[in-house]
Amino acid sequence: MRQQTTMSGPVNLQLPPEPPQPRPNCDVCAALAKQGQEARDRGDLSAATDADVEIRNHPHRTRGRR
Repeated sequence: MRQQTTMSGPVNLQLPPEPPQPRPNCDVCAALAKQGQEARDRGDLSAATDADVEIRNHPHRTRGRR
């Protein structure tokens, strides 16, 4: 069995994706965007990602009321 004695090649990582844009006139999206930015500002990337996921998954009406 051959033992590796040198370093392996570099790891290539992508930049994190941009935060999602909140929908206009949506108070929930605006609050989540604010929470996400505050989390990023304090270095809490886990909470920032959670807020981003909530914005992406937040349902919006595509049709008017019946």
